[in-house]
Amino acid sequence: MPPRPLIVRLRNWVGDVVLGIPMLQRLQDAGYGLHLLGKGWARDLLAGHGWAVEPLAGTARERIAQLRRLRAACAAADPGFTRRVNALALPYSFSSALEMRLAGLRAMGYRHEGRGWLLHAAVARDASRHEMAIYWALGSALLGEPAPLPQRITLRPSPEHESQAVALRQRLALRPGYVVVCPFAGGTFEKLDKCWPDFPRLVAEVLPPMGREVLICPGPGEEEAIAARDYGGCRVARGVGLGAYAVLLRDAALVVANDTGPGHMAAAVGAPLLSVLGPTDPARWGAIGPTVQAVQGTGGGWPSLAEVAGRAAALLATADQA
Repeated sequence: MPPRPLIVRLRNWVGDVVLGIPMLQRLQDAGYGLHLLGKGWARDLLAGHGWAVEPLAGTARERIAQLRRLRAACAAADPGFTRRVNALALPYSFSSALEMRLAGLRAMGYRHEGRGWLLHAAVARDASRHEMAIYWALGSALLGEPAPLPQRITLRPSPEHESQAVALRQRLALRPGYVVVCPFAGGTFEKLDKCWPDFPRLVAEVLPPMGREVLICPGPGEEEAIAARDYGGCRVARGVGLGAYAVLLRDAALVVANDTGPGHMAAAVGAPLLSVLGPTDPARWGAIGPTVQAVQGTGGGWPSLAEVAGRAAALLATADQA
């Protein structure tokens, strides 16, 4: 049978999109043809999965028109489209549910911020669970059956991503055994900063004596300014697409990251990841996968430089023996 079209509004952060990949893959395997809407970077991040990803329009009026156009195209392809749940609202916002309702979609999503009446199917959300499990449960609700939660996430780079990463390594003269640091973190956790303050010292004092080249891939704007100020001794790759970034993470001897999107990407491509956590609750937001080790200070505080350095050295020694 041809795939049943399903319109999916993605979340707005890289880590959230990565944590939703197992649920999206499960829906595709169950026979849904996914039509994803999200931030502009989502298309490159998910290109290896072969999903149609359309950049989300800028204003509410434009987004409603965009959803109506997709609704018409999906209804033309599938006569049963308008008679079933035909959209998922992964964001928890009132506006995302309202826009789907005004576009005539029969959307499913979590009951949140008083938006349940806007959804065709509103699901109760257990906010104590890990975010990956929350997305997985929404997929189970759509399919009408539970399934065991996967133990890892698989992010698939495309062949184009592989070629881009090779070219970047050649341009930067980056040799095998390099370390990627991800010291930036968008947003906060319960209004607390998610950036470990000792990242500059780790890069300047700890990693160079180990003979490791250090790569940093800052985003545009403030991150580039911080990279120039605090990470002058690193190899810097600017303007890297998320797909090529995923390959660079995968091929590193070690990734050291805050609670941030690239940290989740590193776990999803199987990179050895040292996740440095402060206020973040790992039971809700920790990176998932067998290659992940987390280090966190007592009481949700930051770990010391010595503790992170010791864990990094041990992981690099293990990588050298592999």
